[in-house]
Amino acid sequence: MKPLKLTACLLLIVFTASCYQTERNCKDFRTGTFEFTYTLDGKEVKSRFVRNDSINIDYVGDDIDTASVTWVSDCEFVMRKLHPSSMREKKAVHVKILSTDKNSYTFEYAIVGDDKNKQRGTAIKIE
Repeated sequence: MKPLKLTACLLLIVFTASCYQTERNCKDFRTGTFEFTYTLDGKEVKSRFVRNDSINIDYVGDDIDTASVTWVSDCEFVMRKLHPSSMREKKAVHVKILSTDKNSYTFEYAIVGDDKNKQRGTAIKIE
């Protein structure tokens, strides 16, 4: 292929790929009330959580958990339970927002330092 044609093809690929970038309006989801459904011990569990800039309150059934929130960037934060009841709960969780939609966001999360066991989910903003 001639250098000019090769350059034109590469530019076309770059421009086409840039049109399909994932939307991430993370600041829209920094605060609010959200719902998240996940599987725990083979059962589907629905969680509702309320997050302001520095606190996350999670409601699952009759249980309420509170965690501090430290924002690392516009799309990443670390949560630490305020009153952990086990060694596992003492470990911080890293959350990264991967994409956003009008009223939901897709994220991945894992215990800080455990990149092998990342989980994904989608949270829906209800307020």
